[in-house]
Amino acid sequence: MREHLGFLKTSSTVVKIAAWIFLFLGILGLASLFIKTAGYPKVMVLLGSAIYVFFFFLFFLIAKMSDLLIKIINEIKKE
Repeated sequence: MREHLGFLKTSSTVVKIAAWIFLFLGILGLASLFIKTAGYPKVMVLLGSAIYVFFFFLFFLIAKMSDLLIKIINEIKKE
């Protein structure tokens, strides 16, 4: 398991960046409620923003689980 720590750290960072990008897109979607959008109903804008926020939490949870796995591997290595 020790040889996979580099991959876990890198993938955790990449997934966190993707999560923050999804949150940013969700906020932009909510901000578009106050701007005239060409033919999009407000319900669709809210649904799209909710999906982006859901993916933010999903990806952030996956990254946190990866960080926890790294800590567990390091603690097992110490013993």
